[in-house]
Amino acid sequence: MEEETEFLEPRTRKPRTKGLLSEDVGMDIPFEEGMLSPSAADMRPEPPNSLGLSGSHPQRIKLTAPNINLSLDQSEGSILSDDNLDSPDEIDINVDELDTPDEADSFEYTGHEDHTANKDSGQESESIPEYTAEEEREDNRLWRTVVIGEQEQRIDMKVIEPYRRVISHGGYYGDGLNAIIVFAACFLPDSSRADYHYVMENLFLYVISTLELMVAEDYMIVYFNSATPRRKMPGLGWMKKCYQMIDRRLRKNLRSFIIVHPSWFIRTILAITRPFISSKFSSKIKYISNLSELSGLIQMACIHIPESIIKYDEERSYKRSVRDEAMRYICASENVEEERI
Repeated sequence: MEEETEFLEPRTRKPRTKGLLSEDVGMDIPFEEGMLSPSAADMRPEPPNSLGLSGSHPQRIKLTAPNINLSLDQSEGSILSDDNLDSPDEIDINVDELDTPDEADSFEYTGHEDHTANKDSGQESESIPEYTAEEEREDNRLWRTVVIGEQEQRIDMKVIEPYRRVISHGGYYGDGLNAIIVFAACFLPDSSRADYHYVMENLFLYVISTLELMVAEDYMIVYFNSATPRRKMPGLGWMKKCYQMIDRRLRKNLRSFIIVHPSWFIRTILAITRPFISSKFSSKIKYISNLSELSGLIQMACIHIPESIIKYDEERSYKRSVRDEAMRYICASENVEEERI
């Protein structure tokens, strides 16, 4: 877009007044008059020999920039046009008459610095700590990448740290590497947690991935159901998801699923889910009422039994022994009465 260039007409030079100049005064000095005149040389101010920091100083003169067309053609007003070339007479400028800004104009000292900006910039730089190699290794330990069902999953190890004891290795049974997998429901998270579903999702991935690492050949699962309040019992959907996500090899190699101290709740859940699971899996479920009965099936040396389950078993065994003793006493009394008759 072409713009018309307006040339300023030369004006007569006015005598330089003392004090501050008006802001509208431009550097419009005619070259025809005053250059070769002795009076003009006498009126030229002497350059300052010191920095006037305390007093007033001449104000800088504004230069009026011509309108320049930045197009690439050589039309009128373009930077490539020959009209913009100065003649030799116009290039011959007396540099001494140009009032250039001194150092005081370039570096004006206000007397104070913006300490607030410097302080804020310092705080901003300090707010970004350096990410060390140790912190990077620590972050890698907080997350574990596993492959379940041919899909890569990430486990938040920090959030499930208090619940990792829910699954453990209980040694081996029989000949070969027949593993005993111990699952303690008392270590499950409380359902009153705000992030309960997030914790259970990561715990589910941890249990499945750990099970695949522990099992080499055949295996059995010992499920401790006692000492677990209802708010910690896993839901039906969670257990169904565990069964569906277990690899086919693990489902095939499972030899028995032993439930120690079964409650009416777990019996009801298994009865409801029986139509949805295979008959082979249902035949592998066994109920054990106490630890003494469990010790008759497998070796207990390598099985870690939580203290709460041991205490529950002792209390239950004591109640059973008292009840059995009472029943024996009643039976003995009835026999004595019959003999008297």
